[in-house]
Amino acid sequence: MTNKQSAPAKSRVALHTITKVAVLTAISAIVMLFEFPLWFAPGFYKLDLSEAVILMGGFAMGPIAAAVMELLKNLINILLNGTSTAYIGEFANFVTSCAFVVPASLIYKFCKDRKGALIALIAGTVSLATVGSLLNYFVLIPAFSDFYHLPIDKIIEMGSAVNPLVGDLRTLVVFAVAPFNLVKGVLCSVINLILYKRLSRVLHI
Repeated sequence: MTNKQSAPAKSRVALHTITKVAVLTAISAIVMLFEFPLWFAPGFYKLDLSEAVILMGGFAMGPIAAAVMELLKNLINILLNGTSTAYIGEFANFVTSCAFVVPASLIYKFCKDRKGALIALIAGTVSLATVGSLLNYFVLIPAFSDFYHLPIDKIIEMGSAVNPLVGDLRTLVVFAVAPFNLVKGVLCSVINLILYKRLSRVLHI
């Protein structure tokens, strides 16, 4: 009898989880459509706050759900907007976003209080800035250069045009890419701190 009763219960939990993943993914995909540049980074770096939505889902359902939502969000974005970067931009968004939401969700899974949330968000933001910087330096900027047949020097010039601290690839990453991701991490973290507890009843249905 116990096994027969637990199976429907597990099915209901799985259905609720899938439903929440689907709803939060759809909301994050909509939020992703609203993006804007920051004054210290080249215009092709555009910030969106979709990770704030996925972060709340990750806090409620764990790091695997967060990674799945990131993947689905980018697939939806490709379906809605296509790609102008041979999927380089979508790949970058997925990897850097997972570097943010997965560690944060994992830490919060084991420390579900305000202190744990703060530690999780700080760790996620540092991870986002670190992974984003390394990925841009070694992979993304060279890949964009090849894809657009645009010398890296021209990309650096685009950076120095808006940020006088940019003079080469290293300073582009240090003074534009890293701060960009730090701002994104901080904004999404603040939104999560403000809204998560208010929405926790809905997120844990």
